[in-house]
Amino acid sequence: MPEEPISDQMQFETDEQTQLIGAPFSPGPVLPLCVDLDGTLVRSDTLIDSAAVLARQAPLALLKLPGWLSGGKAALKRHITQAVTLDVEHLPYNLKLLRYLEEQHASGRPLFLATAADSILAQRVANHIGLFSGVLASDGAHNLAGANKLAAFQQRFPQGFCYIGNASADLPLLDACAGAGVEVLVANPTPGLLRGLRARNIVPAQSFIDRSSPLRAWLKAIRLHQWAKNVLIFLPLLLAHMRSVGLIASALVAFFSFGLCASATYIINDLLDIEADRIHPRKRRRPFAAGDLSALQGVAVVGIFFVGAVLLAAAVPRVVSVLSPGSALPRPFSFLGWLLFYTVTTLAYSLRLKRALLIDVIVLSGLYTIRILAGSAATGVTVSTWLAGFSIFFFLSLAFVKRFAELESLKARGGETSMGRGYHVEDIEQLRSFGSSSAYASVVVFTLYISNLSNAHELYRHSTRLWLLVPVLLLWLSRLWLLASRGQLDEDPVVYAITDKRSLALGALVVLIVLSAL
Repeated sequence: MPEEPISDQMQFETDEQTQLIGAPFSPGPVLPLCVDLDGTLVRSDTLIDSAAVLARQAPLALLKLPGWLSGGKAALKRHITQAVTLDVEHLPYNLKLLRYLEEQHASGRPLFLATAADSILAQRVANHIGLFSGVLASDGAHNLAGANKLAAFQQRFPQGFCYIGNASADLPLLDACAGAGVEVLVANPTPGLLRGLRARNIVPAQSFIDRSSPLRAWLKAIRLHQWAKNVLIFLPLLLAHMRSVGLIASALVAFFSFGLCASATYIINDLLDIEADRIHPRKRRRPFAAGDLSALQGVAVVGIFFVGAVLLAAAVPRVVSVLSPGSALPRPFSFLGWLLFYTVTTLAYSLRLKRALLIDVIVLSGLYTIRILAGSAATGVTVSTWLAGFSIFFFLSLAFVKRFAELESLKARGGETSMGRGYHVEDIEQLRSFGSSSAYASVVVFTLYISNLSNAHELYRHSTRLWLLVPVLLLWLSRLWLLASRGQLDEDPVVYAITDKRSLALGALVVLIVLSAL
């Protein structure tokens, strides 16, 4: 797994002219080496990457895709390539393969980039890499894939060729290499390709594997750790001290429903942010940006997760009525409404609002509060005005610290403007002021809640012990902002909260204090 983008490790320049399919190529003492692009030289699919950029920059242009496709795959690729300019410098290149190509180029072996991608994009990649003697690619009329690619190779290289591919569509070309007694090379081979090679008794001479474990990649893509935010769904039930089996079960179902929905929206966000993530020093390791997962697989999982989330949301009132008949929800499908509202808000944030100055942090903090309101809808427990007021200020502080940490990281890298966010490095002090004041405002609201706890005798036998929570809150929030100011905070405060030992210890202390007050 590469730790640095290709642009940080090597820079290439070339003055060589691209040699498209034309006169047969006359090899020297060694056969020319042809390298596939998508999935091979690059771990992702450049067509899908370009479509994702198109969805981000001009979503209405996606309506033109059926018309473009009617002209054939080659025409579709040409239209998309002309509509957007994919950042070829930060593509997730197969570094092991690149090092091998450098060695082959240094030895004088002719290298050719041979791909079904559009020739405009392929040429830009070739110019960036600077190792290729020529490019064979789709030209807007002819799609250079499958049998077309093999025929082009046979015309261009009548004396033979060596090829590096990764997918089942590459089997005819690799079979042709093996049949001619040429070594077979593969890069990040798919299971289908490996099965096809075994069926033909072909053993690759070299395999250039540069990818993460699929299971690990998927766990990272769905951001399972972010499900910790959904614990807020249980908050109304916990604060009301209700122990109904049906309501606890409904809150649990709501928790998983929100988890699936949130994971789906995270995947959508990552697909739309592929190019921006590849430039970021940390986010470039996200599975879709790194090419560890296919964008098409991501779209499929999004659909499955959304369907699962809706089905679970629809089951919430049924769970309550079956397990606790006397606790039927007054508005049975209110939770489903909050789930849909959360989905629309999150998608709006991913598409547009995350680039709106200050509005983005308000929306981010609001997404936390929505979870509390959704928990109220799933259990029928009313959210108090005190809890609502506390959550607004508390989560607004977390949203500000997230942006603050991003700017601190940008400042450390020598940047000036947060890409796509609208914030500048000189905004750091103002964000610190906004965020820290919001943090302490939440503590003030909490103290007022304790002071005005009208039914304290019903909820807590020792309500005065709740005052011990105030210094704990002050300590955690103050430490959070202190670490952020030192540049020692992860850009996601949730990750900090669930991985920092002191935060976990303070969380355990909070639980002990509340239990002692009951």
